[in-house]
Amino acid sequence: MSATALGPAFLIAVVVILLTCRLTTWVLRPFGQPPVVAEMIAGVLLGPSVLGLVAPSWERAVFPADLRPVLYVAGQLGLVLFMFQAGYEFRVERIKPVARPAAVISTAGILAPLVLGTALVWAVRGHVHTAPAGVPMYVAAPFVGVTLAITAFPMLARIITERGLTDTVFGTISLAAGALDDVIAWILLAGVLSLSRGTAGPVVEAVAGAAGLAVVLLVLLRLRGPAIRVADRLPADQLLLVTLLLLCLAAWYTDRIGLYAVFGAFSLGVAYPRAPKIDRTLEAAAPLGNVLLLPLFFTYSGLNTDTGLLTDPTLLLFALGCTLAAVAGKFGACWLAARLAGQSAPVALRVGTLMNARGLMQLIAINVGLAEGVVTRAMFTVLVLVALVTTVMATPLLTLWDRRDGGVPDAPELPADGPPAVVGAVRE
Repeated sequence: MSATALGPAFLIAVVVILLTCRLTTWVLRPFGQPPVVAEMIAGVLLGPSVLGLVAPSWERAVFPADLRPVLYVAGQLGLVLFMFQAGYEFRVERIKPVARPAAVISTAGILAPLVLGTALVWAVRGHVHTAPAGVPMYVAAPFVGVTLAITAFPMLARIITERGLTDTVFGTISLAAGALDDVIAWILLAGVLSLSRGTAGPVVEAVAGAAGLAVVLLVLLRLRGPAIRVADRLPADQLLLVTLLLLCLAAWYTDRIGLYAVFGAFSLGVAYPRAPKIDRTLEAAAPLGNVLLLPLFFTYSGLNTDTGLLTDPTLLLFALGCTLAAVAGKFGACWLAARLAGQSAPVALRVGTLMNARGLMQLIAINVGLAEGVVTRAMFTVLVLVALVTTVMATPLLTLWDRRDGGVPDAPELPADGPPAVVGAVRE
């Protein structure tokens, strides 16, 4: 398709995507599912699993092959904006009161699903086609393990905010552990890509690059005062321009070092100066990413998801095994770790439930794997289903625990000078 033909094709595809996402959100709202779940499901509906099965000519007409890279790029921009917003509303001081249990839970939530996922792929080798030809098992197996170890931090933050749990101990523990999980998961993913490319370069570059980024962010943290004074003198449009320039640079840098754009966006958001004028500027810009661009990423993922590939009983059984390994490795391990860290049974249940949601972050990781040629289309579909199931589980289980316990457990709240509410991850 020519550039002049891609323009109108992109615009009509956006109309279809936004209407489908909004309709799916409306249908799922009575079931307590947040918009991110609806958008994940809408993406699958618009792909070969549903639209391609019912009306393949429509799917090809609305989402031609030449348009898909455009959707990917626009969706990536939405991801970067969203993750910056989530990082901006995350407070490092949240971690201090709950550092020990959060570290224990995060460690368990990484190791258990990593081991279970890797072991499962090794166990079915020769029976299930999990990796493309030429990709060794020592690459494919750890990749699946890493994707199962991911926690959807933005999704987790949104659930905690909507349910008014930001100042509870278990809400704060989950936020801290989820953020730590995602940092470790991206580094592990860089390690898997190093194995795939047959060189230690990617993981060395990722670790060294992350250290360099940390230094820059620490400098930015120390310059917050002068930065706020400069921001107060800038017109709103120039302040937004500066923010977008820094955001694109941070996302580009982490993408080049193998930690991917979302990590740079989130890290910059954490270190960014905070002031009422900056708050208002970012709040005004948020709908562009949340409402318009981010749904394009879910649709792009859905276009690569074909549930028709699961007609093979062996692959379907493997998908069930992956889901069980994901739930046991994340929900079960985090629940047990919370109990061992001294948390009550009701609090531990909720921590495990929140940590088990994978959502957006797992979709990002498996899209990376597909682009790198590490997984087959069938394995991609299996992992999308795992992300959907574990994310859909979260809010119904929290509601079930609340009904069983007669409400939110009487966990001690954080001190008055503790973390403020997370609002950046909320999606209207």
